[in-house]
Amino acid sequence: MRNVGARAPGRGGREVMPMNAPERWPSLPLEEWGDTYETLHRWTQIVGKVRTACTPWINHSWHTTLYLTARGLTTSPIPYGDRTFTIDFDFLNHRLEIESSDGGQRELALRPEAVADFHDRLFAALGDLDLSVAIHGRPNEVEDATPFREDRAHSAYDPDYANRLWRILSSTERVFTEFRAEFIGKNSPVHFFWGAFDLAVSRFSGRAAPPHPGGVPNLPDWIAREAYSREVASVGFWPGGGAHLFPFFYAYVYPEPDGYPAREVSPSEAFYSTEMREFVLPYDAVRQAESPEARVREFLQSTYDAAAELGDWDRASLERDLDPRRSANSPSAS
Repeated sequence: MRNVGARAPGRGGREVMPMNAPERWPSLPLEEWGDTYETLHRWTQIVGKVRTACTPWINHSWHTTLYLTARGLTTSPIPYGDRTFTIDFDFLNHRLEIESSDGGQRELALRPEAVADFHDRLFAALGDLDLSVAIHGRPNEVEDATPFREDRAHSAYDPDYANRLWRILSSTERVFTEFRAEFIGKNSPVHFFWGAFDLAVSRFSGRAAPPHPGGVPNLPDWIAREAYSREVASVGFWPGGGAHLFPFFYAYVYPEPDGYPAREVSPSEAFYSTEMREFVLPYDAVRQAESPEARVREFLQSTYDAAAELGDWDRASLERDLDPRRSANSPSAS
């Protein structure tokens, strides 16, 4: 919600890429995969709503999200009576996999097809596994809220671009996880919000926030108000849309402290978007950098510094300078 190349250790501790490894930060021009993006967005909403329907409510809608895997995205285990089940997107072999804790399995090919057909195939497969789930049948956080069972306008699936997206999310997740590890206050997992179709991680000051104004397209205001009920600084990656038709990293704080939009952040390509009320770093500025990871970290840290300093966060009690495994006073990790 928001306002594949694994490395192998080389000699001397260096990391080297395996031969023929795919690019970790591939290009993702919105104009070339926009139709796939819109279709896949709705597919992930359907799967995410299945998780939401079966999972106890967790603050800030964290019970709804998807997570990165070594092949795509997963719901993680979903409770269902005395069983659990998972639904996974595999963007290597391009299939949707459903597995239940009693050994049941179903597999659906990811292919060009209407949202309505994807919906019906998924729920038929769930029924085969004796998993009866009812979901809210319309998409959230998009202007076109055509019911899933009626949506035949969105039917594209380009496997190359689905795989590119997953590789970017995987690379981003690594950086976000390192950033998250430095914060000992309340913070979120690194997770994928299917509502807005973004990967995000959030830090909290520990203080309550004023009621959010709501107004998110096709999302009840009470959900937005619960999600933003505590002071929060969030960062994420979004494939683009609206005022900015290019993929980008973003950072925002709620409530926004005085002076935040005018704060100078880095790297130099980053800017404050008045339309979105958040800092934006174009993805291409990261992808083309000598060290994309360092460029993302620079953005995460500088925007957090702006939020925490201007918002008067108690940084001494919220941040950690040292991994305890590296402390001279801690026993060596086993």
